[in-house]
Amino acid sequence: MFLLKIFFLSVVDALGIWAGVGFLFAENWTVLIGLIIGLLALNFALLSRRAYPLRYLLPALFPFFLMVVYPILYNMSLSFTNCGTGHRLSKEEVIAHFENQYYLPEGSERYTYQTFRNPEGNLILLLTSQTTGKSYLSRENVLEAVEMGYPRFIYEAGEVSQINGYRRLSRGELFQILGELQQLSLKRDGETIRLVSLNEFRTYKPQYRYDRKEETLTDLQTGIIYTPVEGTFASVEGETLQPGFTVPIGFQNFFEIIKNPQITRPFFRVFSWTFLYAFLCVVTAFTLGLALAMFLNDPYLKIRYFYRTILIVPYAIPAFISILMWGGMLNTDFGIVNYLLQNLFAFKIPWFQHPIWAKVALVLVNLWLGYPYMMIVCLGALQSIPRELYEAARIDGANSWHQFKEITFPLLLISIAPLLIGSFAFNFNNFNVIYLLTQGRPPIPGAQTLAGATDILVTYTYKLAFGTSGARYGFAAAISLIIFVIIGTISAVNFRFTRRLEQMGEEL
Repeated sequence: MFLLKIFFLSVVDALGIWAGVGFLFAENWTVLIGLIIGLLALNFALLSRRAYPLRYLLPALFPFFLMVVYPILYNMSLSFTNCGTGHRLSKEEVIAHFENQYYLPEGSERYTYQTFRNPEGNLILLLTSQTTGKSYLSRENVLEAVEMGYPRFIYEAGEVSQINGYRRLSRGELFQILGELQQLSLKRDGETIRLVSLNEFRTYKPQYRYDRKEETLTDLQTGIIYTPVEGTFASVEGETLQPGFTVPIGFQNFFEIIKNPQITRPFFRVFSWTFLYAFLCVVTAFTLGLALAMFLNDPYLKIRYFYRTILIVPYAIPAFISILMWGGMLNTDFGIVNYLLQNLFAFKIPWFQHPIWAKVALVLVNLWLGYPYMMIVCLGALQSIPRELYEAARIDGANSWHQFKEITFPLLLISIAPLLIGSFAFNFNNFNVIYLLTQGRPPIPGAQTLAGATDILVTYTYKLAFGTSGARYGFAAAISLIIFVIIGTISAVNFRFTRRLEQMGEEL
């Protein structure tokens, strides 16, 4: 057994060292540090007797750190950067991008060309300079001078038709590989030769040169010098180059939420609506669910099992189907709801065009989705309350309201309150209902961001991260960090409140 353990650790450590060397050369320090810690923990757990419990914990801790801790830490680090559209690459990647840019100078040398392909699909090109008349043959993107009397040339009608097993392509075949030809970058004596049209290649020159000592990027075509400023290469005149690169910007994303009025007003509007939306969803679903549960808990109610089956149907239907169904029913022009209102009361409700009515629609749809869960939970809690308490209360002269107020609701709250807090946290991040029903619309007039009147924080964050007008991953990560703190606080309150209710239940 010991030898098997040593063999297993040797294989894992060898693979870890091999991967670690790759991460080291790639300068991926976060993954490298995580790999080292993981290997040390594995070796310690398997070789040390004191770490025996870790042998059972590590299989669970590894996916926990990989799927939970790492995304949280990565999101936190992202929130302090300018990462987003135009700033997704590292500085070295951006520099390499500009160093691979070329421009076509006036009077550069022109080349006619012929393209040849072998049966394996490999290409070679025969270029002829229009200035000197010299010919060059490509070999691994490098041009080598050749004489037209090259012994491996096969001529037909005075033109080269084959070269060492490579067949010349017709003009029609050139159209089919035009994209491949455009990607070619041929080198000759330090010069770069690229395709400019279907008829010719020309000599290009590098457009940018980066000075790593001075940290300046020079445009060789115009002579303008650019320096890195907050993740963007900018000139003295304020001209900037795209793309930029990701750099740390401290708490700037968080300060922007407070300082920029065009962002602050929509953000706090979305922030307040998120709390109100979650509160209304919980209260309405709990109220209706409790009322139906008390109705179905009546032992003298006939066919109550049939009623339970019917009322639980919304819970059985997938939520996204119900949301899309309600979206069609509430359509302003063609929905069944407005059709009935028009015929009965001669008016229509702009469900998705007016901010107030759009919010009402969201609460109504969420009520449809949420009341069956509350009904089931409340029904189970009601059935756990001893009947003797109600009999004693009736003997003391308590009516139905007093029984509900003094017996039903307090005892119900002990088991239901933690679920209500959890339901509040769930609705606080209920992305599906908002995005599928309204997509956050209607828009907020004058908002600089993509915030809509019915957006909650999670949909607002999604729009910032993946919006069509430009993604702002750093800013979205900052908002998601705020959401994380809020949900964490709600969870902490939930645990504390649950302990208090347990103590209250013990006293009762």
